[in-house]
Amino acid sequence: MIPVVDTAVTDAVGWVVILLLLGAWATERGRPGLARSLAAGGWVLFSAFWLLLLPRFALEIKSPIETVLVALAVVGSLYAALLLYRGRDELLTLSRAALVMGLIYLPFASVPFLRRAAVETVAVQIYTVIGWLGYDPAFTVGPNGYLSALEFTDAGGHTYVTHIVLQCTGIGSMSIFAGLVAALDAPLGRKLRALVPALAIIYVLNVVRNVFIAVAFGDQWFQVLVGPVMAVTGYTEPGLVSYFIADRVLSQSASVVALVGITWLVVRTVPELLSLLEEALFLITNTEYDLHEAFPVDARR
Repeated sequence: MIPVVDTAVTDAVGWVVILLLLGAWATERGRPGLARSLAAGGWVLFSAFWLLLLPRFALEIKSPIETVLVALAVVGSLYAALLLYRGRDELLTLSRAALVMGLIYLPFASVPFLRRAAVETVAVQIYTVIGWLGYDPAFTVGPNGYLSALEFTDAGGHTYVTHIVLQCTGIGSMSIFAGLVAALDAPLGRKLRALVPALAIIYVLNVVRNVFIAVAFGDQWFQVLVGPVMAVTGYTEPGLVSYFIADRVLSQSASVVALVGITWLVVRTVPELLSLLEEALFLITNTEYDLHEAFPVDARR
């Protein structure tokens, strides 16, 4: 079995990626050749970062959608490095976006008090909304030592506990949009008009998603295809099937749709984002796209 790498290792690799991309941004105007080399090195390490995370998503988290996305990130990052080495300067903008994403996300991932604050804040909000819906789970300290565990107990005395972790806070999705918008060559006011509502929508939808998962698991809503799901996931507890379907299947599929919709809303205000998305699609498909023709929008200045 492929071992799951400790998060301290991936955090360290992530910070080196940030340093390389920061160097690329600092030298982009004066020494573009050096900037391309630094950015290419950053993308190579970024590929290694995702490769180290791949076993966690495939074997520990057991998320088919996220495993596929991480695998695409491994290949796409390597391809970005190759294209930068060959002189595709357009990818320097995407490199700046990745830099901002990392500067937002990695402090929460690697600094304990920031991680705790984010997790416990979101956990309290999830617990509050669940209470509004008429449920009364126990709100306890989880294995991470944070007040972040929601424990449902059924009539037979069985307990179903949902643990809120950093990935449940929505900081990953928010950092992606913040990085993409921050890297654009657009007026600051227009970027803020696009970003603020997008982040608010992501935050609210993330709380709703976690409430749905916790209640669906706690009430065992989706105890269907138990045998096949346990065979695929390797679960030994039948009750986890409801969690798998609620989170790994339904919520993550809905999240993809929601992010596409939010992207469209952002593009309506900052159509410059289309060029950045074209570069990202090129990395994945090796095909040039004209999203400006497919989505005709006017800049709001």
